[in-house]
Amino acid sequence: MTQVAFHFNAPDKLAYVCRLVRKATRQDARVTVTGDADTLLRLDRQLWALAPSDFVGHCLGDADEEILRASSTVLVQDPRTSPNRDVLVNLGNVLPEGFAQYARVVEVVSQADEDDRKRARERWRGYAALGYDIVRHDLVLKESAG
Repeated sequence: MTQVAFHFNAPDKLAYVCRLVRKATRQDARVTVTGDADTLLRLDRQLWALAPSDFVGHCLGDADEEILRASSTVLVQDPRTSPNRDVLVNLGNVLPEGFAQYARVVEVVSQADEDDRKRARERWRGYAALGYDIVRHDLVLKESAG
């Protein structure tokens, strides 16, 4: 069964996703990030702006098939279209279509955006209603403990 985790209290969601994706790909995971087109374009720009030592091979979902297969991270609006099935990072507002095809789903939740937090609670209830056990990572507690 797909593992579902919520990472709460991200001060900057896209910066956090950059770090999360970098860490996952360094562990040889193949990652898909899903969200709306504007969010994915902003994430694409942030991934390209990482330091050379932090480079994450990635592409948008409209890339050629060969590039999609070669990319460790794919940014798509519809996660069912990605060839990568290890980790799905959801930046969308609803449960992503086809999420059960992935080994892991990570939901990243803003620290300050109350609308984002409200939608995250709705997604949590959605996963729970489908019988998924959910792991909670509070990024504020994690930072203060480290």
